Amino acid sequence: METDLRKFLAVISVTVLLVLSGPLMHARKFSISTDILGYAKLGTLNLDASYAVSRRWSLTAGMRYNPFTFARGTEKQFQYRQQSYSLGARLWPWHAMSGWWFASKLRYQEYNFGGIISPETEEGDRIGAGLYAGYTHMLTPWLNIEFGAGFWAGGAVFKKYSCPTCGYTVSSGKKMFLLPDDFVISLVYVF
Repeated sequence: METDLRKFLAVISVTVLLVLSGPLMHARKFSISTDILGYAKLGTLNLDASYAVSRRWSLTAGMRYNPFTFARGTEKQFQYRQQSYSLGARLWPWHAMSGWWFASKLRYQEYNFGGIISPETEEGDRIGAGLYAGYTHMLTPWLNIEFGAGFWAGGAVFKKYSCPTCGYTVSSGKKMFLLPDDFVISLVYVF
């Protein structure tokens, strides 16, 4: 996961450079955003990038990363670790980067969740597709705030453990899933 952290930091660095050069550009076809609520998921770092291919359509790519493990006392730990990548498209009924939107995306996630509510921990890989909807409000010509929600469904290969540290396997296998996803309040920089 250390290599993934380096990749994420490289993406953040390029993003900062683009943000700093944004006021010099006039097109307003690109945007980058970060989900403020995503950080409440035990510090999940996140970044989305969009490109408006027409007045009503944009393409999106996203990344979520959380390498953190937390301890409660001497033997109890909990985590919401993941790395997740997505590609999708948005339909904007009024105009790209502003107003209501409807989206779909493909997503891959490697995860390790557990110890939060019960001592059981699950880790595995998920792949699926999702449907989303939301609203983007323009604050300034370069800054938007975005609200959205959605769900995704697909297949997972998993292992479930009786606790985060013991390594005792309770079950494993493949399963289908349907999960709520991406309850977002994002800050969006448009350039």
